[in-house]
Amino acid sequence: MIPETNDHKALQELDFETDPSFTYHMLPENQRIIGTTDGQEAMLQAIWKVLNTERYEYPIYSWNYGIELKDLYGKNMTYICPELERRIREALSADDRIASLDSFSFSYPRKNAIYVQFVAHTIFGDAEIGKEFENVTV
Repeated sequence: MIPETNDHKALQELDFETDPSFTYHMLPENQRIIGTTDGQEAMLQAIWKVLNTERYEYPIYSWNYGIELKDLYGKNMTYICPELERRIREALSADDRIASLDSFSFSYPRKNAIYVQFVAHTIFGDAEIGKEFENVTV
């Protein structure tokens, strides 16, 4: 229950805090969770998790979580690159710890794969992010 008041000065003096980034520490390459992490490392982990979760696929997550990729598979590269950038921006904009994204670049390490690199400006500092998306091209 939220207390009611007509004292506007008291409301102005309230301090609002952002939730901490303290979370479990994932080791995706080993498929393990060991200990906890916070700050920039937790932020990088959160970005990784969003970019590796298909939106609307898992009932445990809200419909605002993850990225839509399924309908990009098999599309033309001239469509995929700008659309992938837009979808990454949309997926990560839900996190208020991310101020902005820029410096997007795309490369093609092998057939049917796109490697996306960009800079995420977060409350913990700037981070260069790289993510390979497989089976997305004709």
